[in-house]
Amino acid sequence: MKSVYDVIRRPIVTERSVEGASEHKYTFEVAREANKIEIKKAVEEIFGVDVESVHTMNYDGKARRQGYTHGRTSAWKKAIVTLKEGSKGIEFFESLT
Repeated sequence: MKSVYDVIRRPIVTERSVEGASEHKYTFEVAREANKIEIKKAVEEIFGVDVESVHTMNYDGKARRQGYTHGRTSAWKKAIVTLKEGSKGIEFFESLT
């Protein structure tokens, strides 16, 4: 990995992920080659919080077609990061609730 900003791609903002923010669980799209240790370090460095655990899920791209043309959407990886009890929240998600 080059930088912590290469590990964390973007926050995932859905109804379910925003509800998880009240339990100190935050959802991000991450680099497919990133492991849990790299994700933990990146979140701690970028947002200045204490991470308790990281859960990851790999998603395969789906087959799509438009008329005669066939293709696939990109495969991606999702990480749900749980913060420690005394840690402050991530401001971006707190502003959504």
